[in-house]
Formats: sequence, structure tokens, C-alpha cells
Amino acid sequence: MPLRLIFMGTPDFAVPTLLALADHGHEIAAVYTRAPKPAGRGMKLQATPVEQAARQLGIPVLTPKTLRTPEAEAEFRSHNADAAVVVAYGMILPQNILDAVPLGCFNLHGSLLPRWRGAAPIQRAIMTGDAESGVMVMRMDAGLDTGDVAMAERLPITDAMTAQDLHDALAPLGADLMVRAMGGLSRGGLQFTKQSEEGVTYAAKIDKAEARIDWTKSAREVLRHIHGLSPFPGAWFEIAVDGEPVRIKVLRCELAKGSGAPGDVLDDRLTIACGAGAIRILDLQRAGKPPMKAEAFLNGTPLKPPARVN
Repeated sequence: MPLRLIFMGTPDFAVPTLLALADHGHEIAAVYTRAPKPAGRGMKLQATPVEQAARQLGIPVLTPKTLRTPEAEAEFRSHNADAAVVVAYGMILPQNILDAVPLGCFNLHGSLLPRWRGAAPIQRAIMTGDAESGVMVMRMDAGLDTGDVAMAERLPITDAMTAQDLHDALAPLGADLMVRAMGGLSRGGLQFTKQSEEGVTYAAKIDKAEARIDWTKSAREVLRHIHGLSPFPGAWFEIAVDGEPVRIKVLRCELAKGSGAPGDVLDDRLTIACGAGAIRILDLQRAGKPPMKAEAFLNGTPLKPPARVN
């Protein structure tokens, strides 16, 4: 039996779940998302990806600044929804909102809880060298990603994966998982498991200050750091071009053979020595320029031994 749902989400990661729920016959009474923000060169107000998708579906969109007022609660209750689905909404739901729908609020989280609760689970899983990630549907409570888990799907993380790659793999996987969870909920057959109190980690927001590449780390640590921050904010280093420092974001790399002092350029193919081993840069972005392949960059800015980065 289809449910009447409130959907709450903001970035493109949430869009596949919204579309999948609507496609499977659930009635989306309203979509909650963050307010439009200035973006682009003209700094025009730009609606979130979820708002854009909702308006294409003809679903009412709300962008409240807070959910902690009696008026916000009354409006939330007025939708007469059975449950709420939350995917990367970006705003904490107070207890009165969690209690405002009879079947509860259900969050799709991009990690294998209790590992990587919090804001940046996809990036942190890659940066820390995790072998796998996944998505979980949990019934929300007042804690930070502490609710009971209903369903989960796992996905291996390879050294070739960037945060964007993992994001793009988890988004449709999560959409399918949430559709199955809402199907189980509608039949009264959704079961829950409490999260373990062991293995809890928190995925803090990415700070731009941690984006500079530390070449003294091992090659695999450098690779995972680069890939975990790709494409945003982008791990970076500096080189001297015509005597001026130029910031280079590294978007994709691979492990390579070679050794030298950390930061040494080892050949003419952008192989850089690390504290142990080396990486070869495959895709990069020069400040103020679009992303490009390493070969294209080297055509205009040849780098070879004995050059050094940073």
C-alpha cells in the first residue's frame, strides 16, 4: 500500500530517492529543502537539486529557516503524512518534528553505521582508507545518526574511487534501499536493529585547511587523501611557474613505482615521490582553469626532474 510521505533533502545525492519513491507510487505530500543560495558568476539565487526535481514533479516545496517553532510544527503536521524520508537535508529535526508523523522519520545515511556518523561520511571513508562503505536506512531519534537501523547495503571502496565516484554509486543504491524500506513499512514488516556501541566514529565536515597534500605520508595515504577530497574542495599542492607559485588541485591519481625525497618530481609524467612510494597524477585543475588531464597540463607546463612540488 502506498504511503503518504514528506520528503526532506537538499543535494543531488537525495534526488534519486525522491524520484524513486514517487515512481513507486508513494504520495509525496511536500518536499522540504534548504532555501536557494547565490551561485555562479552572476551570483543568482539557485534552487537546490531537490527543489528542482520536486517542482518538475509538481510537488509543493517548503524552505523553512527553522523547524523549532510552533508554526513550523503545525505546518509539518498539516501535511497529514504517514512518515517522513530524510536524505542529506542539512537541518537537525527536533523531537516534536520526529513525533509529528505516526510511522516516524527515516533517514538514508551514506555509511555503515555506527561508523561515520555525521556530515561527511563518504569523504572520510575514503580518506581513512576504509575497504567498504554503504548506505543504511534508520529510524531517526534525537541523536546524531544514532537511530535503529532497518536495512543496509554494502559497497567495496577501491583505491581508484574518488568521493564523487562513491557518491554516484551510493545514491541509486540508497534510493532502491529506501523504496524497499518504505514498502516494508507500509506492510508493517520493517524490522529494526539497535546500533552497536562499539566502532563509533564521526565524520566531521571537511575543513579546507586539511586539503593541502602532505607528501611525507605514504603513497597510498596520499592517494586516499586526494581521492577523498575530489572534486571538492580538492587536495592541492603548489609549484613555481615562471617564478610564481601556482596552486594545483589533484582530482585523480594512481600508485606508481619510484622513490625519492617527498615532493620530488620523478619523471616527465607527473610522478611524485611520497614518504614511501609514489603516485602519478592523472587529472588535475589549475587555479582558475577547468579540470584537465595531466598530459594536457604538461603540454603547457612541462615538469621533470629535478623539479619539486611545494
